[in-house]
Amino acid sequence: QIPGYVTAVGTQSSAATIPVNVECARKNGVSKEIREFVVPLCATIHLAGSIITITSCVTAVLLIYDLPHGISLMATFIATLGVAMVAAPGAPGGAIMSALPFLTLVGIDPTGTMGQLLITLYLTQDSFGTAANVSGDNALAILVETFHKKSLLKEGKIVSEVEAV
Repeated sequence: QIPGYVTAVGTQSSAATIPVNVECARKNGVSKEIREFVVPLCATIHLAGSIITITSCVTAVLLIYDLPHGISLMATFIATLGVAMVAAPGAPGGAIMSALPFLTLVGIDPTGTMGQLLITLYLTQDSFGTAANVSGDNALAILVETFHKKSLLKEGKIVSEVEAV
């Protein structure tokens, strides 16, 4: 996974990392049908690293400005982010741009000083959030492959190592 991680850090783009991540999945033993479906799909909808980053940055801004930051407030924001991130582009800073309309849920004006600070905080470490996303994508591909092999074994189908890879 190291080439995928390094590529994600360098590009800050899940989409740009897809070819490298597909190759990492191949080297990890994920079958062609699984890796060529799961990795691009996850690059689009699995943005856990970005959600964690945005949540951390929002919490930091709320703490800096001594604004409310309770569990229920943040849980609502995180749930909204989970849905909003499906539409986030795989470009550098795409996740924070998709999250901007929802900052008002936590009391941050996306066009004000706090919004600008949040964008700046996010962009300074976006590469590491992207790398977490990409690593998670590959982990999910391995999990899907594992469950797929188990279901084939349960059905009594024999899968040779050549066919599985």
